[in-house]
Amino acid sequence: MDLAAKETNPELPLTSPSGTTARLGWLAYASIALLLVVLYYRVAIKLVYDWSTIPDYSHGFLVPFFAAFLIWDKRKVLQATPIRQSWFGVPLVVFSIVVLILGVYGVELFTSRMSFIFLMTGLIWTFFGWAMVRALRFPLLVLVLAVPFPAILFNQITFPLQLLASRIASEILPLLGVPTLHEGNVIELPVMKLEVAEACSGIRSLMSLFTLAVFYGYFLERTNRRRILLALASIPIAVAANVARIVGTGLCVQYWDPEKALGFFHEFSGWVMFVISLACLYLVHRAMQLISPAKAQTT
Repeated sequence: MDLAAKETNPELPLTSPSGTTARLGWLAYASIALLLVVLYYRVAIKLVYDWSTIPDYSHGFLVPFFAAFLIWDKRKVLQATPIRQSWFGVPLVVFSIVVLILGVYGVELFTSRMSFIFLMTGLIWTFFGWAMVRALRFPLLVLVLAVPFPAILFNQITFPLQLLASRIASEILPLLGVPTLHEGNVIELPVMKLEVAEACSGIRSLMSLFTLAVFYGYFLERTNRRRILLALASIPIAVAANVARIVGTGLCVQYWDPEKALGFFHEFSGWVMFVISLACLYLVHRAMQLISPAKAQTT
């Protein structure tokens, strides 16, 4: 009689095995999230500190929000992606933990920070399948933009940029009536020597402009090829803007006031040239649309 009553009375509570499984699943995910916080909270605090103190990576504050928006924007695709748990993600999880340990005890911030992206990829692969990793590959790659380069790689980028900017500027200044003597990253003017230091290499504007170009391309372009072209176009634009800044500083040193040229003008011109760089990026995008307007609308 009791069994019959349960079957015929819809108001009586029924225990759902699937509901219990779902609650256990969310409990497992919450436990993993808590473990991630325990493992990476020190790494995250130092990363945020670097964003706030290293001007080259101040754009890092925007990257997590953009990655979160990308996931939200792809929510329908993610909901339609089949979930197939796979053991193939476990080796990547183990590898990520090993990289984290090596980074922490080897005092290499880059590896410990990159291990988080590897670990997230491995966890997604393990619990949701490779199809979900493919669907989330762009948000995961975007997170790399927030990770500062290791010092050895950073120096390999900045020094050639210093030499390139100083060489081009030393060739342009004589055309504007300022004789120069170029040696390495030093431009000798008739008034004084102008040194293109590491901070003047253009790496700061290059990193920020490249990141903004990625954001810009995602919102205003529909094909990955054109998004990549926009991102790559930011590199010569940033280099040209930095050369223009050095040339402007040299002109101010020669014809105005060296102290003001290396002080107010040098700092203010950085912001001005970055705005001009954004305008150039927009002009490149408009040129792409004019050259192939039909392709810009394809998916």
